Amino acid sequence: MADRKPIESWLTDMDGVLIHEGVPIPGAEDFLKRLKESGKPFLVLTNNSIYTQRDLHARLARMGLHVPIENIWTSALATAQFLDDQRPNGTAYVIGEAGLTTALHAIGYVLTDTEPDFVILGETRTYSFEAMTKAVRLINNGARFIATNPDETGPSTEGALPATGAVAALITAATGKKPYFVGKPNPLMMRAGLNAIGAHSETSAMIGDRMDTDVLAGLEAGMQTFLVMTGVTQPGEVDRFPYGPSKVVNSIADLIDYV
Repeated sequence: MADRKPIESWLTDMDGVLIHEGVPIPGAEDFLKRLKESGKPFLVLTNNSIYTQRDLHARLARMGLHVPIENIWTSALATAQFLDDQRPNGTAYVIGEAGLTTALHAIGYVLTDTEPDFVILGETRTYSFEAMTKAVRLINNGARFIATNPDETGPSTEGALPATGAVAALITAATGKKPYFVGKPNPLMMRAGLNAIGAHSETSAMIGDRMDTDVLAGLEAGMQTFLVMTGVTQPGEVDRFPYGPSKVVNSIADLIDYV
C-alpha cells in the first residue's frame, strides 16, 4: 500500500460494514461524520435492489446514520444506467420492487409483459412462481436476461433468505440462458459509482465485508480494498481466496483515521 496514491474518495458497502441486522455497527456514525467533514467524495453501496435511494436514506437516518440521498448507490441504479447505455427507452418485464422499478421509470423504460426487450430480475420479498414462469417464457421467446446482482442469499433475523442469484439459477435451469449480473462483483457497478462522484480508481478505496463481492469488485475496478470482520467473510476464510484485500481490519471504526 506504500506505493499507492493517497485515498481521495471512498466507496463502502452498507450491510456488514455500516449496519448489521438493522443496527449500526460501532464506529459507523463517526466514520460517516469524518467523511462528510473531509469533503471527500463517497458512496454507500448495496447490492440489494429493493429500496430507492430515498428509502435507504430514511432507513439509515432512523438508525442515526445520516447519508445524503445522492451518496447512496444501489444495484438497481447501476442496472438502470447500464440499460440506458445499452438500449435507451427500451421495454422490460421486471421481477422486483420499488428500488428497481423507480430506477427504470426514471430512465424512460416501459414495464410490460408483452414482447419486452429485457427480463430484469431483482430482489423482492415475495418471489412468485407465476412471475418466474412468465420470465422463463419471455426469455425463451427472445427477451434478454439481466439480473441486478448475483447474491444467492440475503440476511434476515430468522436466517438466510433466497435472493436474486438463487432465483436466477432457477430461471437459467429452465431456459438455458444465464443472466448478465450488473451488481457486485461486476466492476461495472463500481466504475459507474466512481463516475457518479467524479472519482478515479487510483485514488479510491472500497470497504466491504465479503471477499467474493466487495473485495473482488474493488480489486477489479483498480481500487484499494479494505475488508472488515463484521459481516460475511471471517478471518479464517480470507486465505482461501486467490486474491486478497489491501488491508484487513476488525471494523469500520479502525478506518476513521484513514479518512
